[in-house]
Amino acid sequence: MASSPSIQTIGVIGCGLMGAGIAQVAAEADFKVVVKEMDATFLEKGLARIHGAWDRALTKGKLDASRMAELKQRLAGTTDYRDLKLCDLVIEAVPEVPELKLAAFAELEKALKAEAILCSNTSSLPIGTLAAPLSPSRLSNLAGLHFFNPVPAMPLVEIVKALPTSTETIEALRGFVTALRKTPIVAPDAPGFIVNRLLVPYLLDAIRCREQGLATTEDLDAGMKLGCGHPMGPLLLSDYIGLDTMDHVAGVMFDAFGEARFKSPALLKQLVAAGRLGRKSGSGFYRWEGDKAVGFESI
Repeated sequence: MASSPSIQTIGVIGCGLMGAGIAQVAAEADFKVVVKEMDATFLEKGLARIHGAWDRALTKGKLDASRMAELKQRLAGTTDYRDLKLCDLVIEAVPEVPELKLAAFAELEKALKAEAILCSNTSSLPIGTLAAPLSPSRLSNLAGLHFFNPVPAMPLVEIVKALPTSTETIEALRGFVTALRKTPIVAPDAPGFIVNRLLVPYLLDAIRCREQGLATTEDLDAGMKLGCGHPMGPLLLSDYIGLDTMDHVAGVMFDAFGEARFKSPALLKQLVAAGRLGRKSGSGFYRWEGDKAVGFESI
């Protein structure tokens, strides 16, 4: 697939679950990709996640050996911000901690060429709050680019327009997202954007229903999956997202809007305090073995 004429080389900051997914789909869309991690150990782990996905595709006959070799040639890793100097677009995908994102933006301000587009994959933080380390001349090239988990499978990307984001930047990002064979929608620069503004209250309400004993985990999820045609029940989805992430996003949105529907239920906070974070810890509303839920946990 031909890449966007204005965007040829992509940088990704962070090679965790989201960053690796973004790097993978960008390489598969024939962009050159440079992934930056904090150290060699994290970088090796992240690249192995991407290579593992391609190895599985090869085993299943969805990818041939020559194409896989080509994809691996398109993907490079680094621990040095200076190696991003030729990137046309850089997507920050570090954890949802403002201090970490601001530190990354400060380094990118020094490393990137003036015309590079800079995006954050944040799911909840207003893009404008990340602009402090950037020079005024770069703000028109600042936007949000919110992918969904798992990135290779999910067909939507939210393009978040901050107040100074130029029309040219938005159109370049539309072209990039389309080149990934995904659908772009343009969201306002407000906490939660479009999808999480609607999704998070629904998930928190499901947790409140479990907390209040309305039904079991199994029946709550079956009700929404079979009764509403959802591919996954809300408690399973919360586990999959990460209960700590849910609590953090809810906190950001409650602080912004002050509405009770965005407030974390006590049960969510209790599970997080107990280290039951869902899929990532092996226990939440469900018991997990890797990426597979294998049973229900007691509440």
